[in-house]
Amino acid sequence: MRVVFFGTPEFAVPSLLALVGEGFDVAAVVTQPDKPQGRSRSTLVSSPVKTAAVAESLPVLQPERPKDLAFIAELKRLQPDVGVVVAYGHILTPEVLAVPRLGMVNVHPSLLPELRGAAPIEWAILNGLTKTGVTIMQMEAGLDSGPILHQIPHSLRDDVTGGELSEHLAEIGAQALIETLAMMASDGPKPVPQHHDRATYAPKLTRETGHIVWDRDASTLRRVVQALDPKPGAWTTLDGLEVKLFGAAPAAGRGAPGEVLRAGRELVVATGSGALAIAEVQPSGKPRMSALDWIRGRGVRAGQRMV
Repeated sequence: MRVVFFGTPEFAVPSLLALVGEGFDVAAVVTQPDKPQGRSRSTLVSSPVKTAAVAESLPVLQPERPKDLAFIAELKRLQPDVGVVVAYGHILTPEVLAVPRLGMVNVHPSLLPELRGAAPIEWAILNGLTKTGVTIMQMEAGLDSGPILHQIPHSLRDDVTGGELSEHLAEIGAQALIETLAMMASDGPKPVPQHHDRATYAPKLTRETGHIVWDRDASTLRRVVQALDPKPGAWTTLDGLEVKLFGAAPAAGRGAPGEVLRAGRELVVATGSGALAIAEVQPSGKPRMSALDWIRGRGVRAGQRMV
């Protein structure tokens, strides 16, 4: 089966490598253009998918806009049987979706129609779900609304972070993708329409998503810290300076929301209901460190207030 692969971040790499490992004919890898980084913005950095594709000697396409006629013509020249899309980062037009003979499939990290949208991994944790998973969907013009080809569920640990869950679902997604393409090669599976009335959404994360509002309960705030670990990180401020928080766990103690209750052998902060122990922090302009190192460096003391 001849495949064109669309993907950009680390989450997409296991699916690409699974295609190569299973002997699929990957005609081209489509990823976003290299991004300028550094103070002068003069250093171009490749996406994780491009790095993996180059290592496997696969052709790479990096259109600025995948709806351009020249790019669509190049896709048609490749004559793919199927397109695979994994966190590519652009909405594909009907003209692009129609190029492969068998259409395009998407690896989506939720059990659709639950958590349609940009950030299903983080919102699974933020919403306190006990189960999520991966869906292989036949793509259409709507937002994650196409018919379902295959699903694999995954149970969530109570303490799982966004980074850990992303790694788990990336591997499960690669497995589900290979299973789906194998079925497609033998005239299956039959697409199952989604129940659109049951759809929930996982909107793009904003800066405010990660802001710790201390008058909320400890369980809710713990999920915010977990969901955004390692990036972009949940944050609060102390004496007007931003600090990111990692490794939150329930703790004993009562006080005004945001009050630092203990800053000795552990860092404990009061919430609207209960308290949180914080294992690691990242003060503004500094690397991530243990909360104990921050305390020893006199970064925080009992009685201070985080907001």
